[in-house]
Amino acid sequence: MAAKLRKGDKVIVLAGKDKGKTGNITSVMPSANKAVVEGINISIRATRQSQESQGGRIPKAMPIDLSNLALVDANGKATRVGFKMEGDKKVRFAKTTGDVIDA
Repeated sequence: MAAKLRKGDKVIVLAGKDKGKTGNITSVMPSANKAVVEGINISIRATRQSQESQGGRIPKAMPIDLSNLALVDANGKATRVGFKMEGDKKVRFAKTTGDVIDA
């Protein structure tokens, strides 16, 4: 199945403690149906000091479920993603505007 949300996409959070915030996807885990979005779902993780790092309480972006994310279209609104054939290539498009996301 083709991925509706990919690394680098600008998304908005639909549900949860960060509802309404936007950010870019840094990584996607299709098997777990989750994605990591920069600045969203931040958790404080305690890290032990080592020769490379200082250690202490470090903020880290945790994975968020893909069902709680929506792609942001050209107008800055949340949109669903559809697929269509353009020539012999399958492309993603925004359902609200009909614009092609990746050419």
